[in-house]
Amino acid sequence: MAGLGILLRLRGLSRRTKIVLLVAIVIFLTLIIGVSVGVTKKNKNSNRIARFEDNYNITWAPDHFSMVNGGELVDIMLDKVSGAGFGSINKYLFGNISMQLKLVANDSAGTVTAYYLSSLTDTRDEFDFEFLGNTSGQPYILQTNVYVNGVGGREQRIFLWFDPTADFHTYSVLWNQHQAIFNVDNVPIRVFRNNTALGVPYAYNQGVGIFSSIWNGDQWATRGGLEKINWTYSPFTASYQGFGVDGCIYTGTADSCLTGKNWWDQDQYQTLTSDQLSKLSWVKQNFTVYNYCTDFARYKPPLPECGSDL
Repeated sequence: MAGLGILLRLRGLSRRTKIVLLVAIVIFLTLIIGVSVGVTKKNKNSNRIARFEDNYNITWAPDHFSMVNGGELVDIMLDKVSGAGFGSINKYLFGNISMQLKLVANDSAGTVTAYYLSSLTDTRDEFDFEFLGNTSGQPYILQTNVYVNGVGGREQRIFLWFDPTADFHTYSVLWNQHQAIFNVDNVPIRVFRNNTALGVPYAYNQGVGIFSSIWNGDQWATRGGLEKINWTYSPFTASYQGFGVDGCIYTGTADSCLTGKNWWDQDQYQTLTSDQLSKLSWVKQNFTVYNYCTDFARYKPPLPECGSDL
């Protein structure tokens, strides 16, 4: 402001010229300050880690939740009293929906940690990750399933090729109008394609919420229910981080999410790349436990998508 005072005392300048220069300096300083504040806000927001409360609510047993670092990390627990669960504030139609999980350690037999997308309607569309606990030292089994228009029965199971209790790993569904790819750390483990041309319904018009829970599934989860939960290891804890959501928010109609303009709609995401096909083949050849498409006792003939699906 001292500089402005000097300007006003300069000799040889008319009063009009001084006023014009003063206004120009004020406008210039205002723009500089505005840009500086905008950059600061942008940098602050871009560096901020998404917290639980930004996109999720507790839906079940809040006393079995533990928030760390202001909700940047969340633990949910199962004991004899209760399990726990949470769900997203919004519903989504298409996107790359992901979460980072660290699963129950030690003897987790009988426990189920579920992470899934569901419309929660009578004719629900749903994509499931279900982590089936096991006795200590045994590999975790990951079961996936797909429901469309309320019809499921499309289970696939694989062994995870790493210890999912030692660190966080990313589990995601890249879902668009052409396919839904189940990924583990960006490795495709399953793809459900849009096969409406074969008469197979596809999930493209119902918004889905994002949910997760931990619960007692020892009637079926481990060796068909032969191994029960050992409660001496409780509470059983699953940990979560990465609460940002990269998806199209569903507002009641599908129109705004069917524009084809989002990044996940572009050509390179409409089919699997050669690298993705190679990784998917590696998973299926080395880690498959069960695939409904090869369960000929259950489905004879196989469901229509099994002839063209991967």
